[in-house]
Amino acid sequence: MTPTIGVLAIQGDVREHILSLEHSGAKAVPVKTPDALSGIHGLVIPGGESTTMSILAVINNLLEPLRALRSEIPMYGSCAGLIMLADEILDGRSDQQTIGGLDITARRNAFGRQVDSFEIDLPIPVLGSDPFHAVFIRAPLVERIGPNVEVLAHIPAGLYGDDQDRVVAVQQGNLLATSFHPEIVDDYRFHKHFVEMVKSA
Repeated sequence: MTPTIGVLAIQGDVREHILSLEHSGAKAVPVKTPDALSGIHGLVIPGGESTTMSILAVINNLLEPLRALRSEIPMYGSCAGLIMLADEILDGRSDQQTIGGLDITARRNAFGRQVDSFEIDLPIPVLGSDPFHAVFIRAPLVERIGPNVEVLAHIPAGLYGDDQDRVVAVQQGNLLATSFHPEIVDDYRFHKHFVEMVKSA
């Protein structure tokens, strides 16, 4: 089966995710309206600007349909998408809304401004033995995880002056999220992992 996976197309790295999903064996379609949610087997929420994405989701009448859908199909959020799936946000706008579903607390722009963007090779066992080249751009951080959340990747303590690991990729049931941007590197393993989640759902 070739699954049809939507990419929320109201703001952010839409084209990059569509190309990565197609490289990973899925049919990818942009989602801009509630009607476009019909018939998809999974959904990607791209990187971008989380406050803008939240506002546009409300304006386009997408927020409630997305909340209803999160228990029915797998969803994957990268960077701003992680914030959109988080149950709780730190350093967000007081009126910022999320799709929710992931029992995590996410801190916006935890690694600093655009100038503080960085890249690192991360071990991610679920993807195999080779490290994954992760790109962080004004990235959020997972500050708290609930009891049913699995940590898929972390930045080891000490690399950025912290005395503890920094959680940057999580999964809870059919919800997947990363602080980094796998859609902008030529390594499709994270998207393939999500496509397999969709096929198995």
